[in-house]
Amino acid sequence: MTKTYLKFIFTAAIISISTYAQSQTVTVDHYFNSETKLGADGQTQPFHYLWNDTEMTGFSILGTYFKNNGAKELNVLFQKPTAETLAPSDVYIIVDPDNLKDNPKPNYMNPEDANAIAAWVKRGGVLLLLANDKANADLEHFNTLAEKFGFKFNNDLILHVVDDAHFEEGAINIKSNQIFKTSKKIFIKDASSISISHTAKPILKTTKGEVAMVISQYGKGTVLAIGDPWLYNEYTNGRLPQSFENDKAADDLSKFMLKQIKSRH
Repeated sequence: MTKTYLKFIFTAAIISISTYAQSQTVTVDHYFNSETKLGADGQTQPFHYLWNDTEMTGFSILGTYFKNNGAKELNVLFQKPTAETLAPSDVYIIVDPDNLKDNPKPNYMNPEDANAIAAWVKRGGVLLLLANDKANADLEHFNTLAEKFGFKFNNDLILHVVDDAHFEEGAINIKSNQIFKTSKKIFIKDASSISISHTAKPILKTTKGEVAMVISQYGKGTVLAIGDPWLYNEYTNGRLPQSFENDKAADDLSKFMLKQIKSRH
């Protein structure tokens, strides 16, 4: 085999990998969590868990990790999930679904929406579900979706942290696994535990043995779930004690999810 031919193969492979990486689009939901606030101009604007929010409440830091690891676009889905609205996305993240405390007219998960999301995952989509404890999120309807992948969020409270003087109450020590290859200790505060019924496998557990994070393979796709919004800016911006590595966890998680993307065509 000639050097010229080998060089051609190598160059073609680099182009192929580059093109694949650039096609990756990560979308965060703002339909099931559709909180708003008044802006400085007095107008209502979207709020909470958004890529462009650089305050404690935003996902700007997590978004930077996705971009650094190959995502081309960071999108927000304001509409209900359908085959058409989900089609442009490779990764879809649903965070902290509204209850009546958050939104007087919440968009609850229903069988139609759950079926559309499951079909998208089955074709190769990568889904991340970040719930919350029962007092702060709608778990009842959210489980309509979760149960399709072999698990459900429980109506309990784990990793309860009384105040910021007791960070260790939210600590999880990680033994290297398929997702978290560099982060060894993370902080999660006031989460719901997860029960596994079938298919799903535990990824993170508390010292008490409660399941904090699961993974499930569904068709060509992958589902990850944790019972807390977790990686928003408040817990990735370096304010935690130095022993916690949520920043590394965000990097590990984004790398893993982007690697799971498969063609849906």
